[in-house]
Amino acid sequence: MDRRTFLISSAATGIATPALSAAGDPYTPGLVKKMLADGKTVFVDFYTDWCTTCKRQERVINALRDQNPAYEAINFVAINFDKYGREDLSRELRIPRRSTLVVLTQDGELGRIVAGTSQSDIKRLMDIALGAATA
Repeated sequence: MDRRTFLISSAATGIATPALSAAGDPYTPGLVKKMLADGKTVFVDFYTDWCTTCKRQERVINALRDQNPAYEAINFVAINFDKYGREDLSRELRIPRRSTLVVLTQDGELGRIVAGTSQSDIKRLMDIALGAATA
């Protein structure tokens, strides 16, 4: 196999493999609103399977969750932006693109990161969510 064929095959395999989102619950319409109505703090991950920034965010979130079991107090939800990017929740929150992370409570949005992959920034957002979830 020549180098070009190998690279194309590798890229196609990587794109075809669905990402496992950092979020615990897969999204269905109405899920986030129900969680918020129940008084939960929700960390929403707007991702796509093919997005490298989303994959980096996922690795950072998973590493932080592994390091601090207290983050389990947060309700993580993954929303596939390709599928639900034009749905009511995405429009209401004015989600500009995939790789957007948002923390929500009944009182509204507490913070967001758009296309950021910095571990310190994501940790800061998760800490905001943890503070709200445990208040």
